[in-house]
Amino acid sequence: MSSSLTPEELEKKRAEIDSRPPEEPTAGDLAALAEADAEDPAATLSLEEYKAQREYSGKLALRIPKELHRYLAEAAKENGVSLNQYALYKLAK
Repeated sequence: MSSSLTPEELEKKRAEIDSRPPEEPTAGDLAALAEADAEDPAATLSLEEYKAQREYSGKLALRIPKELHRYLAEAAKENGVSLNQYALYKLAK
């Protein structure tokens, strides 16, 4: 159940909040602010950079013909590597 305030009640609440003394930062707040000030801006990521990092998980699922799958698996085995390593090698070429 929600109740809405009348304009008079809302103004009274605002006046109560405005009359309160300002809060002092805690030692933890001050330490966090100091740590943030000490950070190297070059070491931080922009929101766009952060989003770009999250977009690529490093996983790629492909559907390939069974014959190609068999060929790649056998070639990987002959080379003594996993199918994943072999496919990565072939893709990187």
